Formats: sequence, C-alpha cells, structure tokens
Amino acid sequence: MTDRKFAIGLDFGTNSVRALIVDIENGNEVASAVDPYPSGDAGVLLDPKQPLLARQNPSDYINGFYHAVSNAIQLALDTKNAGFNPHNVVGIGIDTTGSTPIPVDHNGTALGLLPQFQNDPDAQSWIWKDHTSFAEAAEITEKASQYQIPYLSKCGGKYSSEWFWSKIWHCKRINPPVFDAAYSWVELADFIPAFITGNPQPDTLPRGICAAGHKAMFHHQWGGLPSAEFLASLDPDLVRLRNHFNIDTKTSDQQAGSLCESVAKKVGLIAGIPVAVGALDCHTGAVGAGIKPGTLIKIIGTSTCDVMIHPLSEPLPDIPGLCGIVPGSVIPGMYGMEAGQSGVGDIFNWFVKNMAPAAFTETGNTHSALACEAEKLLPGESGLLALDWNNGNRTVLVDQLLSGLVLGMTIHTTAPEIYRTLIEATAFGALTIINRFEEYGIHVQEVINCGGIAEKSPLTMQIYADICNKPMKISRSAQTCALGSAIFGAVVGGAYKNVETAQQAMTGIKEKMYFPNPKSVTVYKQLYKLYHDLHDSFGLKEYSQGLYHVMKELINIREKVRK
Repeated sequence: MTDRKFAIGLDFGTNSVRALIVDIENGNEVASAVDPYPSGDAGVLLDPKQPLLARQNPSDYINGFYHAVSNAIQLALDTKNAGFNPHNVVGIGIDTTGSTPIPVDHNGTALGLLPQFQNDPDAQSWIWKDHTSFAEAAEITEKASQYQIPYLSKCGGKYSSEWFWSKIWHCKRINPPVFDAAYSWVELADFIPAFITGNPQPDTLPRGICAAGHKAMFHHQWGGLPSAEFLASLDPDLVRLRNHFNIDTKTSDQQAGSLCESVAKKVGLIAGIPVAVGALDCHTGAVGAGIKPGTLIKIIGTSTCDVMIHPLSEPLPDIPGLCGIVPGSVIPGMYGMEAGQSGVGDIFNWFVKNMAPAAFTETGNTHSALACEAEKLLPGESGLLALDWNNGNRTVLVDQLLSGLVLGMTIHTTAPEIYRTLIEATAFGALTIINRFEEYGIHVQEVINCGGIAEKSPLTMQIYADICNKPMKISRSAQTCALGSAIFGAVVGGAYKNVETAQQAMTGIKEKMYFPNPKSVTVYKQLYKLYHDLHDSFGLKEYSQGLYHVMKELINIREKVRK
C-alpha cells in the first residue's frame, strides 16, 4: 500500500477553500477538508450602500490554505486502508475564483494584510462578483472598439466589470492612495501558487494564461498584454502596472515552483513538492469533469461557468459575448472557451432568504420543501416567466447593469411557482449560451454538469434537460474543481505525461442521467420564444420588438396546460 501516489487539489471558492487529496491511479477521493472564510458575510465583504461591491480578506486565503490542507492530511492519515503518506504526494494544483485581482506591494504582500490598509475595502481582494467598475468596463469597451488592434475579439467583444483592468482602473478613481501603494496587482489564481512556493515578487511570479487570457486581454496575437499606448489612452498610470506583469505566461501543466519549506512544515507536507501554475475554478472544473471537444461542461454554483474546448489545429471564429477564447487556458493544445451566468444558485438563495413563506422555511430545508411542491407543477402551468439577471448578464450580453424580472404574477401566484420559474429562467439562460456556441459552429454534442446544484437538485437537472432538449449528465466527482487541480498536480509531478491521459484515469460520470420529457420540451419551446423576446427587448439597445404579446401568450399557454 505504501507505493500509492497522491495529488492535492486546492479550490478557492467564493465562500471557502477546499483541499482534496486523491489517489492518482483512479481519481478516488482519499480525504477532503473545507475551511469557510471567516470575514464578512459568508466570506464576502459587502457594503449596504454599494450593492455592487464584493471584496474578500486576503488573510482568509492564507489561513484557509493552512487549515484546509493540514486538516485534509490528518483525515487521510486517520483513514484506514487509504495508504496515505505525505512523502507520496507527487504534486499540488490550485484553482480560484476570477477575476479576483489583489493589490500587492513590491514584495508581493497583499495590501490588505498591512496594518495601514487592513480596514480599507479597496485594499482587499476584488472578487469576481464585484461589479462596481461597470463604468470603466464600458469605457474600455468603447476605447478598444476604436483601436487598431482587436483587443476585445478574444473576449466576446465587450469588456466586463468582473475583470482585471476595469477593477484596477476603478480603484485608481475612487481610492488613489491604495492605487499608488500597489506596486502591482496579482490574480488570486497566481497569488496562492506564488505564496506557497516562496516566489511572491510581482515581477517574477509565474502568471497563468488562464486568468491573463480570459480576464486581462492577454493574447499572443498582439504580444501579450494590451500595449502601453492603449493603456495610457485609458489612464497613464495603468502603464506602470503593465511593467510589473510577467508576460511569460504559463499553462497549468507547468510548474509555478516547488512547495517551500516554511509552508510545508505548517501543513505536514514535504518541501519540494511540485506546484502547478494556477487556473480559474471553472477551467479546472471542466478538466475534472472530463472535458473534450464537443463536450460542454457546466459548473453550476452561485453562478455558472460554461466551458468548451477546440483543437488549436482547427479554425475557430471569434464568438461575440463569450468570456474569452484562450489557447491553453483549459487543456494545452486546445482553445479554451468560457461563457456563463452571473447568478444561478445566488438567485435561488435570494428567493429562499427573502421571499419564502414560513411554511417552507420552518421545514429546516427550504430549498427541498419548495422543490417538492414545484416538482408537481407542469411546465407553463404557473403562467410565469422570468429573466435570470438578478446579478447582471455575463453571457451573451455582457452587461451587469441589468436586473431580474418575474412576469405573469397574479394574486394566486404561489412561492413554489416562483421558485420553479426562477429555475426555468436559469435554464433558458443556459440554452441561450448553447445556442450562441452552435450559431458559430461549435456543436454541443453532450452536456456534463457539476457543482452542488447538479449533485443535489434533481428538479433543476430535469428542467435543464427539458429546456435544453439534451440529456444532462453529472460528473462522477462532487469536487470537480479541486479534482481538476489535483489532475494538474499529478501532471506536474510527473505521474502522467499530459492532462488527457490523467483525465482518462481520474475522471468519469455518474450512472444517473436526466433525459428530456417530450411533452415538457414542446411547452418549453413556446416559453423560450417569449423568454428570448424579453431577453432581447430588455438586453439589446437596438431591439425594437414590442412586448404587448408576451403576457397574452403566457396566459394562453397557462390555460392550455391547465386544461
């Protein structure tokens, strides 16, 4: 048993960090531990006066790493027949949310860890769901659209308030002292590998192509980052940050370095273990779910990320509205394509927290109680239709200045009807993304889902199957992001020659699948037409379709279904 080899995957999520130890021979989970971020509201620093603000305390990441890894190691050591030995850990991989840039000093220390900035929210991590920089994102989009180099062609034609440069520029405008104190800004996906390998200096720490390409307009077609000339046209002070960004970006099958002795000693590992270059969580989740060409991986959580890949050897058009088309961001040798929705689980949780009647909250599991009643409803029976924009639209509109909508309510509308309608809205949004891929020749041959909602909500998966009219498969692993990171750890540790070989051994899908119900598919096709009308009417400035027919047709569908 002592010859068994292991890899560790770290998944830094929105609310916690998870450490997963896997057997590299088959991907089986040996032990895992979760450390919730203690700061703010479930790990997120909020401001009631600024609903678009979302930050995190960098110390939560560092302490979370120590706690989660050491606890997972202890669990593995205590597990009978696991055969775990810290000496047999071949590699470590890391994924994080993104874009989550952190202002750092010249040593690579996060400003939020320094006494003078500990209580300044602008000196903390600006996590993905912070949308305060919507104005800067619009200005970047406008300026780039007029520029001679197509900086936005690989990120869907619009720059987002969720991304790197817009957040940094917004900090300059609202808090110059923090901006001036920052020697550079580092993505969380690069910050953690740099910290645990003892190479945090911004000029030299390895930057992953995943975060750089999808969030910072980095592409080899124009030599890396946007030019100094372009950044200066936005704000001359941005050029300084460009000068402290290591443009020798790497894919995650390469080493960021080796685990340094001081960190290894704190968690009970051996110094010198190879550490993979960091990546964004949805991309490692796609790897952990077994992504291949033609497969759409949906990582469904507080938001969703939808990921596909395409061989570099085959032509690929620029696709409007995507969050990036980046060589090597998911699997080396493949284009990585990212799309997604800014709110899914967050929308369901919002309704449960703020709108659910006491009869459902008193059950102890409000989601389950609502789902039980919602499952009894037929598609279209409620006469309701919703837009899934409670947290803006990530794909295909790339517009955070949008909001949610529920249409068709009467004095008889019930909580389970609204709950089901919100699920349907996110499924319609998922179908819109599938349609965008296929409009540009990227055929979705299969859909594999992963994440907590895919694991725990049969109602959601069945609705997705009916609305998308495709079977919904579920990843075998409940921890695909951490598993994907562990796969990269196994590759940099030399256990596998490449990512694809590691995937064949370490990934799979569950036996349970959700198949479309033909009757439901028919009704949902009618409802999707109305959803599409709402989507374009509220989301596209140039769309002039009148909305007079929407309520009339909703009622007509409702009456037909009820009869």
